[in-house]
Amino acid sequence: MEKVRLQKFMADAGVASRRASEKLIAEGHVVVNGKTVTEMGIKVDHRDKVEVDGMPLQDEKKRYILLYKPRGVISAVTDDKGRKTVTDLLEDDVRERVYPIGRLDYDTSGLLLLTNDGDFANLLMHPRYHVEKTYIAKVRGFMEVEQIKKLEGGMKLKEFSTSPAKVHVMSKDTKKNTSLVKIVIHEGHNHQVKRMFDAVGHPVEKLSREKYGFLTLDGLVSGKYRNLTRLEVAQLKERH
Repeated sequence: MEKVRLQKFMADAGVASRRASEKLIAEGHVVVNGKTVTEMGIKVDHRDKVEVDGMPLQDEKKRYILLYKPRGVISAVTDDKGRKTVTDLLEDDVRERVYPIGRLDYDTSGLLLLTNDGDFANLLMHPRYHVEKTYIAKVRGFMEVEQIKKLEGGMKLKEFSTSPAKVHVMSKDTKKNTSLVKIVIHEGHNHQVKRMFDAVGHPVEKLSREKYGFLTLDGLVSGKYRNLTRLEVAQLKERH
């Protein structure tokens, strides 16, 4: 078997994404054949003994999970503040070391994918993938046509520019002075949807991701999950 870079080996074993694995290596969490490794250039294969925080890596079957993330849960494997994470929602049937693909904010609910397949995670997170993500946002106030056009045309924010979005005002609540808006984007910048609405003067009060590409939350309740089918995984891979 051909040797691969240590961070790829770790990602394939379900430790974390390649980027997160690189951080673990740099911080001295990884031991290869009895020696702590902190550099990225090393290559390994299954004949090498690789340990992360004293735990040996073993081959795991690939796992692909669709989770309905509740609000008040961290999109991470661990949290240094002791808050509940998405992996805390998984039951005993998930023995593989899965981790979230991308993230949803602590106060955002909705569809989140988890896996232990590093290549699959990198594929979906790559900017060229352009998977559509559909959100339902409860925003303050009532949106004007010009504000909708700004969102749809692409916006220049402080750290990044957004691509054109699809926006549809679903309903308005005149008593509470709020609107329910569906927005479809394909990037994944931190707090992107909230920042887009902030930029047009309509702060988000509540946010949920309803779709990820062709995947939906149908049949799930908040906090529950299901395995992706082989066909769904193949369709996601074929998009690239």
